[in-house]
Amino acid sequence: MYKKEFMEIAVSEARKGFLNGDGGPFGAVIVKDGEVVASGHNQVLKNNDSTCHGEIDAIRKAEQKLQTYDLSGCQIYTTGEPCGMCLAAILWANIDKVYYGCSLKDNEKIGFRDDKIDKLLDRDDKLYGSLLEQKEREECLKLFKEYKKSERVIY
Repeated sequence: MYKKEFMEIAVSEARKGFLNGDGGPFGAVIVKDGEVVASGHNQVLKNNDSTCHGEIDAIRKAEQKLQTYDLSGCQIYTTGEPCGMCLAAILWANIDKVYYGCSLKDNEKIGFRDDKIDKLLDRDDKLYGSLLEQKEREECLKLFKEYKKSERVIY
C-alpha cells in the first residue's frame, strides 16, 4: 500500500545527494512491512561509479541490512522512473512494487539519457504490468527543477 511519507523521504534523500554534488536528483527508499529498511541516492559523481544510481544504492544497503539478496515483500519508492539497469536490479532483488515520481521523459528534460538507453534495450513497460506505478510526479518535478537550476555535471 502506497504511503506518501516514503516518497517524501526519497525526495529528501535525492535533494541531499545533489546538493552535496554526489550525482543527479534520484533518491530511493526501500520499505518492508511499513518500515523503512534503507534509503539511498545517486552517487555516480561522488564514487566515480556509473552504476551507483539511487535505486542501486538503496538495494545494496537493504540487502546488507537484511542479510539477504532477496527483497521479496519490499517496495521501492524512487524520485525517477527506474532506468533499464535499475529496473533489472529491482527484478533481480525480487522487489514487489515500484512507486516512482518523474518519468523517463522527465529525466530526459533535465539532461539524462535514460530514454535513449531504454530504446536501445527495447524496453516495453507493458511487460512489467502492475510492478510500476507513478505517484507524486508534481512533487518530484519540483525537485528536478531545483536540480536543473543548480550547478551540476551532466553525465
